[in-house]
Amino acid sequence: MDTHAEPEQTRHDTNVSGPPIRQLFRDVIADRMPGRRPPQAVMLFGSETDPCWDDRGFLADFYNEILHQDTCQPATADGLALVAALALDERTPARQRFQAVDLLFSAATVAERHLAETWPATPQHADPDSEARARRVVQAHVPHLLARWSAECPAVRLALAGLAVVFPTDRTLPALTPRLQTFLHQHPQGTDIGDYVRFVLVLAAQDDDRILTATDKLTDAYWTGTARGVPTRARALHLLGQMLTKVGTGLTRGPAGQ
Repeated sequence: MDTHAEPEQTRHDTNVSGPPIRQLFRDVIADRMPGRRPPQAVMLFGSETDPCWDDRGFLADFYNEILHQDTCQPATADGLALVAALALDERTPARQRFQAVDLLFSAATVAERHLAETWPATPQHADPDSEARARRVVQAHVPHLLARWSAECPAVRLALAGLAVVFPTDRTLPALTPRLQTFLHQHPQGTDIGDYVRFVLVLAAQDDDRILTATDKLTDAYWTGTARGVPTRARALHLLGQMLTKVGTGLTRGPAGQ
């Protein structure tokens, strides 16, 4: 056997296919979306790959192609179907499932979060039609994502909880308290996870006065605040997005995000 030929072949395959996470994503999307795919799928199925891509570089480019610099564009809604498919598939590693749900949260809350940042001005890159379409796409996938709760790791459950309060229903809101009970016991107030979970439950109660009080208290203590004239929901989602980002950074580095 020619022991020098196999490494050459392996390098050739890797260059063509790109980093391992791209190969895995391609397999998932090929199975889940066998027909016509969104334009962003070319990053998975195109014959050319960036020679500088590793897993991290590819993921950054892939997600930015869908939600470009945290703004919705006309093609964003179509690309979110790819993200949802990845979030729903067991083959996608937990870390990337968390990132996928986090991206869905970001896309669904772009309008409110940016309004909170720029109030009273209109967000500079706002695209109301694209934002509304993106929101509808995410909302359509939320029931399927929440149905996976019992199978998910703690990190993904926390991301799903954030998504649940973005799209509250009479069924999902009462379920959040028992579902988050373990986190309440394990993570006291004043910790990143503890504060995040308690704030999610305040949002689930849908009491504007409580939400406003909690938002003020948390932003005064830890987070980037927003003008007090901003609508309560926009301020709350702006804060929740910051909290989810920080919680995710910690969880995806440890065993809970594996």
